[in-house]
Amino acid sequence: MEPNSRVVIVTGAGQGIGAKYAHEFAAQGDKVVAADINQVAVEKVAAEIQSAGQEAIGLPVDVSDQGSVSKLVSQTVEHYGTVHVLINNAAIFSSLKMKPFEEISVDEWEKVFAVNTRGVLLMCQAVAPYMKEQRFGRIVNISSSVVVTGRANYAHYVASKGAVQAFNKALATELGDYEVTANVVSPHGIVTEIPRETITDDNWKELLKEHAIKRKGTPEDVLSAVRFFASNEAGYITGQSLLVDAGLRYT
Repeated sequence: MEPNSRVVIVTGAGQGIGAKYAHEFAAQGDKVVAADINQVAVEKVAAEIQSAGQEAIGLPVDVSDQGSVSKLVSQTVEHYGTVHVLINNAAIFSSLKMKPFEEISVDEWEKVFAVNTRGVLLMCQAVAPYMKEQRFGRIVNISSSVVVTGRANYAHYVASKGAVQAFNKALATELGDYEVTANVVSPHGIVTEIPRETITDDNWKELLKEHAIKRKGTPEDVLSAVRFFASNEAGYITGQSLLVDAGLRYT
């Protein structure tokens, strides 16, 4: 049964695009669980949503830790009764340093995969029982265009996001019998308030030459794609990956 008002968990909701997702779903009448490793930040996001007369709670989570994930989902169910939508947005991204793959340590590689890939697995495992039981669920996994571009000096991030896309295929296959969908949105060139060391002004000038749409992206450019995959209208679409990339030419 497709609900009109849904319970939506957004990970990595303390800042950037994740915070925008949380605000967007609340604005359309959903009950939002804004989750982030930064408890102060996510509680601020939830308070902003509440001040607008909308429903949200802010909860801390370390998506790489199974106990923390289980606690988050249990608290969600205690507060709202179930989970209808999961937006797997949390990732290590802006803090990464560009370097050749030969210089990436095992510890750094595993740290990136722990959050970007294992975190997706753990969150999906935690919400799946509720979605299966109610025979309704929407999972949107956030990947990246770098999986297609194979951006140099970024191998840990590229590989972690490629694993998300591969996992999503298997996830969609296994959940289909329960009317639960799993899709991927892969953004590119989205600018938020979060500072990044991985792209310079000169990089932007060269990159924009490869765009069909000659501008940088905004969080609002991604919101519509995520909102659609999370909607009741997307019930016959699963296992798909959508590039939100300004028509970037992959050469």
